[in-house]
Amino acid sequence: MSVGSRKGSEGTAGFECGRRGTAVAEKDLLLRDFWYLALPSRQLKAGQMMGKMLLGEPVLLGRASDGAPFAIRDICAHRGMPLHHGRFDGAEVTCCYHGWKFAPDGRCTEVPSLLPDQASIASRIRVKSYPCRDVQGNTWVFIPDGEVRESEPLPDVPRMPGVGDTAPQVSCSLRYPLDADDAAYTLMDPAHAAFVHTWWWWKKKGRKLRDKQKDFEPAPLGWRQKRHAAPADNRIYRLFGKNVTTEITYRLPGMRIESIQGDRHSAVSLLIITPLSKTEIEIHQCLYWTLSWLAPLRPLFSRLVHNFLDQDRKIALLQQEGLRFDPPLMLFGDVDAQAKWFFQLKREWLRARQENRPFRNPIEPQTLRWRS
Repeated sequence: MSVGSRKGSEGTAGFECGRRGTAVAEKDLLLRDFWYLALPSRQLKAGQMMGKMLLGEPVLLGRASDGAPFAIRDICAHRGMPLHHGRFDGAEVTCCYHGWKFAPDGRCTEVPSLLPDQASIASRIRVKSYPCRDVQGNTWVFIPDGEVRESEPLPDVPRMPGVGDTAPQVSCSLRYPLDADDAAYTLMDPAHAAFVHTWWWWKKKGRKLRDKQKDFEPAPLGWRQKRHAAPADNRIYRLFGKNVTTEITYRLPGMRIESIQGDRHSAVSLLIITPLSKTEIEIHQCLYWTLSWLAPLRPLFSRLVHNFLDQDRKIALLQQEGLRFDPPLMLFGDVDAQAKWFFQLKREWLRARQENRPFRNPIEPQTLRWRS
């Protein structure tokens, strides 16, 4: 089959995927009705607030005096002033322009310019609020497609397996000038690590590529690389003892979870994409582990995680030099099969929402082979 043709969804088929008139028309759409990691919980203290863009929407994040997080639209309902320029006393947000006050649920509680007999008007004013939760040391915000209805139950906030309610030992966030889809391809790309992520202590440049064969199966909202022996040449895995295995799960909207288990210790790595806009994303990397004796080395690991993410950021900047010309992108062979799966999952999610039906996972069990 010539490059540029398309053959269903088989991993061995090559196909050319244009960036706009593409194999899937939904290429640049941001996925809503999902929980997105907004920031590590420790970055938002009680009585503080901050403005942040999430999926192109201005969101005000805050933490009330009782420690509960909240998220509301970061625009005053009166004259459009961003609320993060105002004040927050731990109970109410006060707009800096005319002093309008809003509760953490978005209700307007006071309009100072109203006379006493007009005060009831304020109770009918509100700004949009977003469900917001603290889970395992991270603050998550649910971005709905439309308005959230109390009668419709929300999906569960993603939780990392086997770590209880503990916060990550290491967390790092980095912004990329990249759209969410291109960032997702990096998450599931098994071939770039040998060329991008190289250090003397991790993987040396110039090492011979090896044949890889992995078994995959469907998982909720995604797929799973079945548990298998960890690569023997990756020195970091030796910390977990002998018989170290790893399992990697990918799921919508853009999340990679790796669970590592050895005969002495275990760990979970969460890597998640949070779109800030259509052209900028934030990558969050969180590490949970049972190696308590590593606590003094957290600053070192934080630096290493930052450097790891920064290598992807730098390669993404170089890639943008080519992507700005809107070239067709070629997804070819087993090594790019997971990128095609992501397209299929995204298409199915959008169509299921449009047709008001349950999501049906299109991924089937299969074995992929590549070299890396």
